[in-house]
Amino acid sequence: MILGKVTGTVVSTHKHAAYEGRKLLIVVPIDENGANTGDPFLALDTALAGPGDVVIVLAEGNGVRQVFGKQGVAFPVLETVVGVVDNVEIGVLDDREIGVLDDREAAR
Repeated sequence: MILGKVTGTVVSTHKHAAYEGRKLLIVVPIDENGANTGDPFLALDTALAGPGDVVIVLAEGNGVRQVFGKQGVAFPVLETVVGVVDNVEIGVLDDREIGVLDDREAAR
């Protein structure tokens, strides 16, 4: 999944049938601090997002097909907005949590 910021929308009168009745958004990937981390891309909206919103983007074909109920069929969509982010909280793990993670890593 990708954390991103919606910077605009795309309007098209002629489009593939998969895009009919769906909002297409321009999304810029961002890091947890809101800084741009890559080039803008297009994503279909399923979360009622709009310009200025921070969003979660699913960017994996099979997962996107599942969101749209299109398993097992050709569906020309790779990225879709699946959530609008209210808050991003960055925290530090306490020693106990770090120990659990270290134990899991050692088991690999």
